Amino acid sequence: MNPEETLLLRATRWLAFGSAVAILFSIAASQILMGLALAALMLSGEKLRMPRIWLPLSLFILGTLIALAFSPDPAAGLPQIRKIFLFAELLIIFSLLRSTSWLRWLFLTWAGFASITGARGIVQFFQKVQAAHQAGSDSYSFYVGERITGFMSHWNTFSAQEMFALIMMASFLFFAPVARKRLWVWIGCAILMAVALLLAETRAVWIGTALALVYLIWFWRRWLVALAPVAVVLVYVVSPPVIRVRFDSLIHPRAEDSNQFRLVTWRTGLQMIEAHPWLGLGPEEPRIQFDQWVPNDIPRPLPAGSYIHLHNLYLQYAAERGIPTMLLMLWMLGRIVYDYWRGLRVLPPGPGNRKFLLHGGIAVILATLAEGVFEYNLGDSEVLTMFLVVVSSGYLALEKDVVEG
Repeated sequence: MNPEETLLLRATRWLAFGSAVAILFSIAASQILMGLALAALMLSGEKLRMPRIWLPLSLFILGTLIALAFSPDPAAGLPQIRKIFLFAELLIIFSLLRSTSWLRWLFLTWAGFASITGARGIVQFFQKVQAAHQAGSDSYSFYVGERITGFMSHWNTFSAQEMFALIMMASFLFFAPVARKRLWVWIGCAILMAVALLLAETRAVWIGTALALVYLIWFWRRWLVALAPVAVVLVYVVSPPVIRVRFDSLIHPRAEDSNQFRLVTWRTGLQMIEAHPWLGLGPEEPRIQFDQWVPNDIPRPLPAGSYIHLHNLYLQYAAERGIPTMLLMLWMLGRIVYDYWRGLRVLPPGPGNRKFLLHGGIAVILATLAEGVFEYNLGDSEVLTMFLVVVSSGYLALEKDVVEG
């Protein structure tokens, strides 16, 4: 910490740090701290900085606003416009936490809080399985509709948060300078998060996490990737029966699984996009107009499931805002991966904080893209906030004036 910093600037940094951490247990607390950090940043005289993705991001926001303007009910789309405020996280993290020490402790704090909420989720799992036995119900059917949530309101949010924290923890363990005397603490955190993520039964997150971990292991100890199938079999064997059934459902879905209703949402989304390819229906309109776009050959009643969005990141953005705006989002994500990869190529060999931030950033994007095939993950404010924190931190690792510490 620079002793010459003003008290206001120091407080502003802590507000930014607090906003990035609080998202793990309270979106309200995180957004309040974000607003305070933004106001304090404006007053502090500190230079305002944005990562170099400002062009595709600005065009994506512009595309969203144009889609809203042409929407049949612009007022209904205002929740998506309010989410634009979340992108301020890029500004405050990139402007204020300009030290690898700040970023290192940010992700270690994520691991600590994610472990606590993961432990709560593990307790919830055993309580729910016990409740199923007491009710005389099939454990899987009972649990799949009421899974663990930690401190969050939904298991998808909980799972994605655990996924991001676990990926950054794994990248830290593989690529950062790690003090041996604390190594057992961070390994313990990783195990707690991994167990909680497994018990949450969110299959899209399982796939995203697996892809991210394979990427990280490939660049850490490449030969270990060959053991990935063995690890999957081992996890399957030691898992409780209710989890093994969930694994089986990836190939042989049961009636209560979500595979069928997702096919309905995807086909409906494609109909929306075919009819409105340029500007989409408007923010929030796929949810509002869903019933009138369901293909005629799909029998009613529809399969049980949630029809509040299209359960696919790419279809959702295209149906809401048009194909061009969806492609702008992909351009932005592709630019991030390209920039991080170029940054990794010029780093010296051996452990380093910048290396862990860049590899972790790429792994998080790969996981997000993979999960996005099955979920509208970046439409969740908690998930989007954590994603933006990772993106900001990766771009800070590319900055030459960021202090090593």
